[in-house]
Amino acid sequence: MNDENPLVTSGLAEGVLTITLNAPDTGNALDLAMTDALAGALEDAKNRPDAHCVLLRSSGRHFCTGGNVKDMARGADLMAGTTTDIQDRLRLGLHRITRAMRDLEVPSVAALNGAAVGAGFDLALMCDVRVAARSARFAESFLRLGLVSGIGGAWFLTRIVGVAKAMELSLTSEFISAETASELRIVSRVVDDDQLDREAAELARTIAAQPPRALRMAKRLVRESAEATLPAALELAAAMQAILLSGDEHRTTVKQFLENR
Repeated sequence: MNDENPLVTSGLAEGVLTITLNAPDTGNALDLAMTDALAGALEDAKNRPDAHCVLLRSSGRHFCTGGNVKDMARGADLMAGTTTDIQDRLRLGLHRITRAMRDLEVPSVAALNGAAVGAGFDLALMCDVRVAARSARFAESFLRLGLVSGIGGAWFLTRIVGVAKAMELSLTSEFISAETASELRIVSRVVDDDQLDREAAELARTIAAQPPRALRMAKRLVRESAEATLPAALELAAAMQAILLSGDEHRTTVKQFLENR
């Protein structure tokens, strides 16, 4: 695509940095060009002090259909070259997306429409909060193509649904509906299709409106507590709370709270 029709677009409003996958003709497939564009946008987001939430969405019918199957058939693009070539390309390409999502200090919200399958499903799992259109469908679909997740899906999915359900979804390549994804706590909200963008943007704005320093600490605390022992989680919570209680942001926020009562 040319500069007038980029593969990924970004825009900031009300503290929300909206990143849009913009290759609807391919189902926003993660080929080399899309991977590079998305990784770059996410890496740039980390350095935006005016961005307090990232909203990841797509244009077209699908959120992201994963790898480009036509490229796979030709052994082209991401799949070109030797085993070592492909491994290096994964590390330097798709893994840039994974690392950039993990390194985001601000919360991320995914607006999921159509298909989010394969690496597209894994991309959705990397976000902190997921909102799905009622007609959306999901699949850890790699075995349908004789593959496994190469972008970290097994790590993220296991932590969301547990080992047994992650095994079932991975080993069957089963498609699941938005309602089932909600029951499994993969998505936190299911909304009517025509309300997806509005609901996801409103949620992102609500998050972005929180006190910025505390917001970043809250995200880090939840994420690290999920993998820490209780003593370690308590120590981290005490350290963060002490920093915030002694800071100007907290005092200003309390003053505003009392004035608005």
